[in-house]
Amino acid sequence: MSVLTRRHLLRRAALSASAVPAGRLSTSTAAAAVAGATLAGCDADPEADDARRTAPDARLGLRFPDGFGWGAATSAYQIEGAAKDDGRGESVWDTFSHTPGRVRGGDTGDVAADHYHRYVEDLDLMKDLGLATYRFSISWPRIQADGTGAPNQRGLDFYRRLVDGLHDRGIAPMATLFHWDLPQSLQDIGGWESRDVAYRFADYAEAIFEALGPSVPVWLTINEPKTVVQNGYLQGHHAPGLREPDAAYLVAHHLQLAHGLAVRALRATGSASRIGPALNLHPCYPADDAPGAAEATQLYDGYENRLYLDSIFKGAYPADVLADLGPESRMVRGIRDGDLAIISSPVDLLAVQYYTPIYVTGDGGTVRKWPTSEASWQQIFPDGMYDILTRVTRDYGDVPLTVTENGLPTPDRLAGDGTVDDIGRIAFLRDHMAAAHRAISDGVPLESYHVWSLMDNFEWNEGYEQRWGLIYIDFPTQRRIPKRSAHWYRRVIADNSV
Repeated sequence: MSVLTRRHLLRRAALSASAVPAGRLSTSTAAAAVAGATLAGCDADPEADDARRTAPDARLGLRFPDGFGWGAATSAYQIEGAAKDDGRGESVWDTFSHTPGRVRGGDTGDVAADHYHRYVEDLDLMKDLGLATYRFSISWPRIQADGTGAPNQRGLDFYRRLVDGLHDRGIAPMATLFHWDLPQSLQDIGGWESRDVAYRFADYAEAIFEALGPSVPVWLTINEPKTVVQNGYLQGHHAPGLREPDAAYLVAHHLQLAHGLAVRALRATGSASRIGPALNLHPCYPADDAPGAAEATQLYDGYENRLYLDSIFKGAYPADVLADLGPESRMVRGIRDGDLAIISSPVDLLAVQYYTPIYVTGDGGTVRKWPTSEASWQQIFPDGMYDILTRVTRDYGDVPLTVTENGLPTPDRLAGDGTVDDIGRIAFLRDHMAAAHRAISDGVPLESYHVWSLMDNFEWNEGYEQRWGLIYIDFPTQRRIPKRSAHWYRRVIADNSV
């Protein structure tokens, strides 16, 4: 890897993580910004537009296909807590969050939303919302404390109780095998830089498949490998907290390999359950007509999207990305014969996670075009949902799609009357759902949609500063309080329309 490429990778990761510095929006401003965004293909009547601007929770009259799956999503480290209970081992996020200066406010996931002890209450909240599907993740160190060996029965029992509880309430489980909480013992031997860890992941996946079997109809393999690469190995503000460009894309390859090995492990069981990856996809657009902007955008898209999509669906990494990394990069040298055949093992669906667009300049930088949420990296652009869904179908065929994360943080406050008025979240979700509806109308095989997130949680390096949930968590008391958005979403689900 050349010095120039190394610098570009660091810069690209920084820009992808935070775009251009921008102020945060208040709840009312966010609502107005989202409500004012134009969604091509929606009702163009001026009076309807005025209603949307003045009432962000106004109905659009968009009915979804019968059987469409409305859901919500979480991840283990962000909500479970119980960090040392029942044989759970330490993860890289335990280490990272307990390292001074790594997480805002010194927060950790030791308790989080205490879901491990309060899952029955949370299941009842899901039922009250009317969820058809719940996407959660399994904590690898809860199953294998050091990432190897016989599974921890107490950990398996917890997920068995959770899955059974979902079925009892008519909610379909969607389980993610890896949502960033790598056992620390595996990090100590190299983490995802070690090819062996991909095979340890396959062993772990096999143990989970054998334990939970057909009771989980949909499995997701690796959550957002790109985030591990960019935030964990380029920028260093996620676990394991490294800034090592030479390692970053070798990590990307091993994460892709782990995905393929897990797919093959499920197939070997003869299971009828479905399986696929969960990828955060950022539509990339030229910032303007400046010379070089289109070419720079194409390469940027290669790192953001095609590196992961092409290897899974086409059995090859993008040639422009490999050329940019260079033949001596650790990733290129780490690809072995047969790896791409494993990575491209046929999947049953693709989980798409959409949060923000990226606008690329001629020099490979980025600019902000739209208002941001409290997460300064997130530009609010609902049309990006339509664009990324239709692009995936156009470029990779009619693979069934599910949206497994879409949401934003808002400055939620518990009012004196015990309510939380998060109208900005309602406006955001409504307009993104409308974009998804338009994609379905244009032939995208979208089966389900999951709000991120079911509840407020530990938001990684932001600690408990940002609230992303439909359900407000009063962390000192662990009291659960459905926000205005939860009541609105209940009606969306009941009517199957926005």
